[in-house]
Amino acid sequence: MSFIYQPFVEQLSNESTQRIYMAGSNMGISDISSDKICESYLLFYGETFLSNGLRAFLYLLGLAYCFIGLSAITACFFRSMENIVKQKRRVVEIDVCTNAEVIKYEKFWNYTIADISLLAFGTSFPQISLATIDAIRNLGQLNAGGLGPGTLVGSAAFDLFPIHAVCVVVPAAGALKKISDIGVWLVELFWSFWAYFWLYIILEVWTPRVITLWEALLTVLQFGLLLIHAYAQDKRWPYLSIPLERSERPEDWVPESDKLFNHGDNECGGCCEILPVSEEKDSGIVDIFSIHSCPAYQSVPENDMAEFSTAASIKKKIVEEDLDVISVWRQQFLDAVILESTESKGKDGFCLRLARVLWQLSLAPWRLLFAFVPPYQIVHGWISFIFSLIFISGIAYVVTQLTDQISCVTGINPYVIAFTALASGTSWPDLVASKIAAERQVTADSAIANITCSNSVNIYIGIGIPWLIDTTYNFVAYQEPLYIENAGGLSFSLLVFFVTSACCIAVLVLRRLIFGAELGGPKLWAWVTSVYFMFLWIVFVVLSSLKVSGII
Repeated sequence: MSFIYQPFVEQLSNESTQRIYMAGSNMGISDISSDKICESYLLFYGETFLSNGLRAFLYLLGLAYCFIGLSAITACFFRSMENIVKQKRRVVEIDVCTNAEVIKYEKFWNYTIADISLLAFGTSFPQISLATIDAIRNLGQLNAGGLGPGTLVGSAAFDLFPIHAVCVVVPAAGALKKISDIGVWLVELFWSFWAYFWLYIILEVWTPRVITLWEALLTVLQFGLLLIHAYAQDKRWPYLSIPLERSERPEDWVPESDKLFNHGDNECGGCCEILPVSEEKDSGIVDIFSIHSCPAYQSVPENDMAEFSTAASIKKKIVEEDLDVISVWRQQFLDAVILESTESKGKDGFCLRLARVLWQLSLAPWRLLFAFVPPYQIVHGWISFIFSLIFISGIAYVVTQLTDQISCVTGINPYVIAFTALASGTSWPDLVASKIAAERQVTADSAIANITCSNSVNIYIGIGIPWLIDTTYNFVAYQEPLYIENAGGLSFSLLVFFVTSACCIAVLVLRRLIFGAELGGPKLWAWVTSVYFMFLWIVFVVLSSLKVSGII
């Protein structure tokens, strides 16, 4: 009988040893199994016979190529999101003066809610996807993955410092752009700072170095509180809003002459584009702020309804006839293989044309792959929206694999790679979105709101969801919490972020008091502010990297 139960006993013993080992690795026990990662073939067969330096160089090239792909598919994501937020609903009201029915077509999305949920979530989805994939890869282990939290905290620093550094100098010389609704910004800023303060509490104070199921659940639920509080501030609800007046909030947040798209007969049908440097300035750039580019509703009196309905139905029929989805989808594939436009052939020299062709040739795989994304005109953009998220998740998975390889062959701590390369690469959509807003909009609301809201989304959703997945699994399978490896280094990074971010916000407030606006102003002082923000980012990256590497 003993030989029958022997394998079962050995299995229990092995499982117990594994659980003790996983918990013990959080206390400093080394993971010798990580050496096996370097032996895997990721790019091509036989790469393990190359030197570690050459492999690291190839992996970094692959990582950069993935970031280019992320930028391209995120542009497609924005285009589909733009089509979603343009939807309106029909509202019938009675005019108190004439007793006549007035038909209004109101947009579904509130300005503030759209900025926080759609825009901030969309620009942060690469980081969120990467962190979620990292969490799923670590299911069954008691330790949380390090790539997700490191990338999201590093992304918050990149959002706050380099993106502010870019936004403050992009307005035209002397142009001033200030936040019109300072109350909403203060609410968003509070929840952004509270997110990192909350993260420090659950890492070091409440349950040191472990995350429980309830802590993860509370982290996610706080995103809902942010939405409610911001909406209450936007609507000036009593007792829930700051009593600050909204100033100079225009109906048209994007000037007519600066609109990025003419949504008429000349609208571009392609979905995903990676633009060459020499193309026209506005060509193919997605107006992700179109939710602010027109009035919230259109009113039609009752006596004009018949004429309006007839005209609307005729216009709708014409649009439906012109919009051949199959043709648009086919054109996406044709555009993907075109290396040079006919307009640029006679304008540029041979060297510039050759450089453009080589660049487009290197991007052809991404263009062909993303041509499979259905056109954004289908179902108000929801199909394209879902496909874009799938592609972003796929690229994020490849990024996690490349990061493992880089960490293995170089010996660099994964947290350092997450703070620097991953945070910068995955935050590129945030930079593009805020830059477009700072250039095009007459106020600084969306440019700065995108930064502060993205930071909140990074914690409440980007870290909260992965930790909720892992803590739920650990609770059900082991009745154990989630152990945070290198929690001390992560907590130190949060403290550094608190100090440097306070210095950043202080300068924005000072610019408001001196110049009357947060962005723009005299070019000299704008560049001085930009350099100062970049210095704060370097301080954060250097100190955080030294801490997680055990040097300080």
